Amino acid sequence: MKFVTPDEAVKAVKSHNHIHISSAAQLPYCLLEALQRRADVGDIADIHFHHSYSDGPPPFDAEKYENVFFDQAFFIGPSVRRSVNLGLADYIPINLSQTQEVYRNGCVPCDVAMVLVSEPDERGYVSLGGDVVCSVGAIEIAKTVIGVVNKNVPFTYGDSIVPIDRFTYFVRHDRDLLAMNTAEPTPVEIKIGKICASLIDDGACLQIGVGGLTNALAAQLEDHKNLGFHSETFADGVLHLIKKGIINGSNKVIDKGKVVASFILGSREVFDFVDHNPGVMMMDVGYTNDPYTISRNPKVASVNAATQIDITGQVCADSIGSRILSGTGGQLEFVRGAFLSEGGISVIALTSRTKNGISKIVPVLDVASGVVTPRADVQWVVTEYGAVNLLGKSLQERARLLTSIAHPDDRYMLERAAYERFGRHYLTFG
Repeated sequence: MKFVTPDEAVKAVKSHNHIHISSAAQLPYCLLEALQRRADVGDIADIHFHHSYSDGPPPFDAEKYENVFFDQAFFIGPSVRRSVNLGLADYIPINLSQTQEVYRNGCVPCDVAMVLVSEPDERGYVSLGGDVVCSVGAIEIAKTVIGVVNKNVPFTYGDSIVPIDRFTYFVRHDRDLLAMNTAEPTPVEIKIGKICASLIDDGACLQIGVGGLTNALAAQLEDHKNLGFHSETFADGVLHLIKKGIINGSNKVIDKGKVVASFILGSREVFDFVDHNPGVMMMDVGYTNDPYTISRNPKVASVNAATQIDITGQVCADSIGSRILSGTGGQLEFVRGAFLSEGGISVIALTSRTKNGISKIVPVLDVASGVVTPRADVQWVVTEYGAVNLLGKSLQERARLLTSIAHPDDRYMLERAAYERFGRHYLTFG
């Protein structure tokens, strides 16, 4: 292994390069800081960064370096959200499973890959730890690959294992990984969690994300048996279910007995749990999020969130109007995979109102909103007021069903909007 300093490693970066950086809890800050030092002396320009979800401190000061660095992320996390909505960074709308392929087929260039990795093992391999998502494809095609060896990166198995001879340079930097604390669910989220849990059978294979609503759902699954887990994200919400044996993968057809994910957003406890754990497989997102792969397990239960849903079932989950919040992610892929799974269900779960008292069930989506899941794909929708199944329902039937689980104070507004849209027949039919 050839170790160099961060400043020596980033000499490989040229102006106009496209750089992949590992994300989630594993941003390579030491390399980004070294690039900023080069920028400060006018040594580089027009650098494009690509990555998935990122939290914590921003990778760089977007305003200071707006003529030097430009972030173009596949998924917008908190660390770059402000920059994107100021026009100082950008968002690439894409289904998460496609992020590997756009590197491999050249749609998104990748000159340099910068990734955090574990300590090497005795066979000459390092692990990508908790961020496999789009790093595998980037490492395959990048001309220069720089690995930041960090003792805090867990050694995980699956597609995360990379031979050390694939790297051009190694840098050592033992910065703590960004830990995401468990979000405490609100009383409303607990109600939603209970309703979602009632839709999930014993033996189901779960796909759930992160946040208070997810933790609320996980807490309501403690009486379930023999659950599986196949998801893009592994977080604290499901860890206690694994430790209690509730999630054991015994009913899975593929990857039986294994926890399968593509990236980790969690506490130090999650990173410690996956370290050298053969029961956890960190896989290329092209595998975890492929609808066919998802569907091979029976009783897939996919639970995802939304920012808005209109009365016909169109789901917005990446924005509020034109303001980008997150990304397409894998929502549609798991919705479709669950539909194809024997006995599978997909759930869109959301509170009936925002914190400011605005209805999330609306006559039409806000102008410039992105439709992440088309109405033709939506199955169950859950709020704290109940669950409705839109599959096979007409537009007017959907309007009635969604109005029934809206906040009571918003139902008249929705009924009136439906009447104006569909005509007097709406009030007399059904």
